[in-house]
Amino acid sequence: MTKQEIENRATIYGLISRLMISEVDCAFLKIIEKNEAILALFPNYKKWEKRFGASCGELITTQYNVDFTNLFLMHLVPYESFYTREDQMIESGGDNPVITLYNALDFRVELDKARVVSPDHIGVELEFMYMLCTALEKAFDANDQEGIQELLEIQKGFMQDHLLVWAPLFLIAMKKEARTPLYHDGAELALEFLLSDFEYINEQLAR
Repeated sequence: MTKQEIENRATIYGLISRLMISEVDCAFLKIIEKNEAILALFPNYKKWEKRFGASCGELITTQYNVDFTNLFLMHLVPYESFYTREDQMIESGGDNPVITLYNALDFRVELDKARVVSPDHIGVELEFMYMLCTALEKAFDANDQEGIQELLEIQKGFMQDHLLVWAPLFLIAMKKEARTPLYHDGAELALEFLLSDFEYINEQLAR
């Protein structure tokens, strides 16, 4: 494992989490557009003609906000409990299984700042993985082998017990429903990355 690999993982988790947690703004879109390596992860968005014919603010109002509302607030349900509970209810209280894990690792979810009603929202779960990657980077810098091992185990467990149980189903639906290349590519990126990252974690743990 290299520091660069950890940084790359953190970057992608941060990127897809931000895309799904609330509506985009021009600053976020510039992060994608000004970095060739990141832009390459959004191939349809990269060559999308409308991107060159309208201002950022215009595209946000007429395209991205409409798509975000459709995908995350109206037609699809981006919450783990919806997929895992028999009654398909969103568990927004303290009984939500992810809360215990978040609390144990001192991860605080500011529901009011994000466009979410429950801590098991896909954007929040991806942000949790981002936080675990930044913690892993600190352990790596400190050459804390025990810490590295423990954090990889936590990441594997969280993906196995939570993210991978339901997120692929949501992301496949999101890709199908998306009306803009930004969210279509974002769904595809997240889906492919989660599956390959789980493989990567298992490879690191097997060493």
